[in-house]
Amino acid sequence: MSAGPGGRNSEPWGGFDEPLIQGSGGSAVIDMENMDDTSGSSFEDVGEMHQRMKEEEEVSEEAAAAEDDGADDGEFLGMKGIKGQLGRQVADEVWQAGKRQASKAFNLYANIDILRPYFDVEPSQVRSRLVDSMVPVRLITFPQKVAGELYGPLMLVFTLVAILLHGMKTSGTVIREGTLMGTAIGTCFGYWLGVSSFIFFLAYLVNAQITLLQMLSLLGYGLFGHCVVLLVTYNIHFHSLFYGLWLLIGGLSTLRMVAVLLSRTVGQTPRLLLCGTLALLHMSFLLYLHFSYHRIVEGLLDSLEGPALAPMGRVARDVHEVTLNLSSSSLGTLLRAH
Repeated sequence: MSAGPGGRNSEPWGGFDEPLIQGSGGSAVIDMENMDDTSGSSFEDVGEMHQRMKEEEEVSEEAAAAEDDGADDGEFLGMKGIKGQLGRQVADEVWQAGKRQASKAFNLYANIDILRPYFDVEPSQVRSRLVDSMVPVRLITFPQKVAGELYGPLMLVFTLVAILLHGMKTSGTVIREGTLMGTAIGTCFGYWLGVSSFIFFLAYLVNAQITLLQMLSLLGYGLFGHCVVLLVTYNIHFHSLFYGLWLLIGGLSTLRMVAVLLSRTVGQTPRLLLCGTLALLHMSFLLYLHFSYHRIVEGLLDSLEGPALAPMGRVARDVHEVTLNLSSSSLGTLLRAH
């Protein structure tokens, strides 16, 4: 093979042991045996570099994935933390609101100044209202004024309790462990509160212009007639006297309340329903206190505690009489023995 214009090789393809044949054309043949193994262009170095680059790419991908997961976890934990903080704030607000309501309710019942307007009344005003409770009003074309205080009605209820206790004592009823006083208090306060609430409910149904406080005051002052009638008839036992006072004094106090309700109610049917119910209950309560209260209480006490037994008494006997009886019995025994 011709390598250049200056000479020829003796063999057809040339030998591999010839180090280098240069020609004029500037071309060269490289002997692969004389190449340095440490050259950067070797296949092994390229493979190692490729493997290293692949490992670096995997590491970078893992790092990026870890950063993405950390960001997602941070967002999740951030949302969870926000939700937990919001829940704590809501729970704290609910607790504070409940605490404020409880303290307000406690202060409402503990503060005596709340009740001051209902009992701030002069004795002269109470006296004039007691007298007015026995005088029926004539004008019912406009609403009559009703006192919004509870001092007078409360004192009248306690007075009625005392009168009932007095009547029970004069009738010979045995007092057993305070049951009599509890029964009297329950009866009087039950009538005052119960009937006032019931009439107020009826007034609400028929659209009468009266409040519960006014109804309590009106019915409480209406008990003044009951106190007068029972105080007289418990000490003077005449049925004719009771019936006369029942119609006169009890009727006047009832007419006073009926007239006030008539002035605050519109319509014939609502007036008849409301005023008729109040008059029936008020007059019937006076009859009950005079005739049936003592018997019912005595029967209740007997049913709860049993009938009262008479105490066992000792009979006094003469000593001489007892000695004579013993001597006679012993003498009779001796005679029968002989």
